[in-house]
Amino acid sequence: MRADIVPGAVFPDYELTDHAGKRRKLSELQRNDPLILVLSRGAFCPKDRRQMEGLLQLFREMEVGYCKLATICTDNLMSMNEFRSGVGAHWPFLSDAARKVQKDLDIVEYTDPTHNPMIPHTIVLEPGLLIYKIYNGYWFFGRPTIEELRLDLRAILQKCRPDWDISKPELKAAFEKGDKSKFHPYGTTQAQEFAKQE
Repeated sequence: MRADIVPGAVFPDYELTDHAGKRRKLSELQRNDPLILVLSRGAFCPKDRRQMEGLLQLFREMEVGYCKLATICTDNLMSMNEFRSGVGAHWPFLSDAARKVQKDLDIVEYTDPTHNPMIPHTIVLEPGLLIYKIYNGYWFFGRPTIEELRLDLRAILQKCRPDWDISKPELKAAFEKGDKSKFHPYGTTQAQEFAKQE
């Protein structure tokens, strides 16, 4: 991994084609929420498929917990959609078939010249694409467990959600005065938030 890609740094805001053929930036997918970003070898890898299957339950929790999940793989659009459908994933998949991310991050998996994948990583991002934690998944057990990801998300949410602890007297006083700027969805309505959903 490139030397400047470390916890506390800002992750590059890559723009890639998603599973539906639409160009998407990571910042657009993340918005103001935590984002778990999985950098995947692709459909050919049984370890990647198993990781995605494990993420299915967590994703259901992330949806109700206002967190995001995205996968970047080196597959073309057809293979990527087969991969996504095959594991039953409903989160965005982005194609790096041109190996832009792989080369820019210096994560070419040189031990597999046949598939030319990227070294798999799971990157947990705070809002603003701020790197919280990086897991190197070359070996399957280097990848985070679902419980590790839950703990990472909890730590990030405690930092970025001003209304994490609504028992604070100052929050209750602000709410009673009609100041809802410190309460989710932070200055917008729920309808506006739902309209932004994919």
